[in-house]
Amino acid sequence: MTDPASSSWLQDLSSALASVVEAFGPGIVAVHSQRSRSSGFIWRSGLIVTADEALAEEGEIAVSLAGGETVPARLVGRDPTTDIALLRSDRTDRPPAPLHPAELAVGSLTLVLGAEDGRPTAALGIVSRSAGAWRSMRGGEIDARIELDVSLRRRAEGGLVLSAAGRAVGMAVFGPRRRVLVIPAATIERVAARLESHGRIARGYLGLGFQTVAVEGGEESGMMVMSVDPQGPGATAGIHQGDILVAWNGEPIRHVQSLLRALGPDSVGQAVTLRLRRAGETRQVSLIIAERPPA
Repeated sequence: MTDPASSSWLQDLSSALASVVEAFGPGIVAVHSQRSRSSGFIWRSGLIVTADEALAEEGEIAVSLAGGETVPARLVGRDPTTDIALLRSDRTDRPPAPLHPAELAVGSLTLVLGAEDGRPTAALGIVSRSAGAWRSMRGGEIDARIELDVSLRRRAEGGLVLSAAGRAVGMAVFGPRRRVLVIPAATIERVAARLESHGRIARGYLGLGFQTVAVEGGEESGMMVMSVDPQGPGATAGIHQGDILVAWNGEPIRHVQSLLRALGPDSVGQAVTLRLRRAGETRQVSLIIAERPPA
């Protein structure tokens, strides 16, 4: 026999979830780019945030609005380091989805809203990890590390993450091993605003290609210079192919990941001192970090 009190509680929860989907649904879009299909949401009037990784590298882009109408869109800018892309469509007159910075505790319920063929999709999940700010594998600064335990459709990547309080708190993306990560509201606001005004996020540039190698009998590792842009800061500083970078401003550099973290947006224009090994000798050079040229 069903407990009436339990049945009522479940019905209340079901009705509340359906109401949230109904409220946010008009601001969720399906994103079409070549053979790729994903989701996005209206961030500001005429502007749509979606997942960069799910967006094709080139070709035409269209978005399907709530109700099924498909309209053209164009790329404003993209930042692979934070997995955020910004689109513009002059036909998106739906209300934006207001974002709210929020701390999501482990165990909290979340709802991920995506879209397919003009209709919303929903996935109920739970916060499996919640930690502080971190850097992505590509060096992007993300304001909080939030992982969800949720079964998410591939086409829902780029969709809106809602807290149990019914507030939009970020965007759902796939991380390593298809873990579902949340790009939090603070990161989206910061990066999307920069993309709107500049079209891209500046990254530091040395004009050098590296490969990790062992040095000093294999007890330590460094970064061997494999290529040198003759117009880049490294060439100007006198760095040669075959040099091994072992320290950056006195701190050991042993992995490409360390370099990516050091070449964030704030690094452009900074002076750094590099310690190199060349033909068994150690030397130091100084250079000014440039801005990475457009791809």
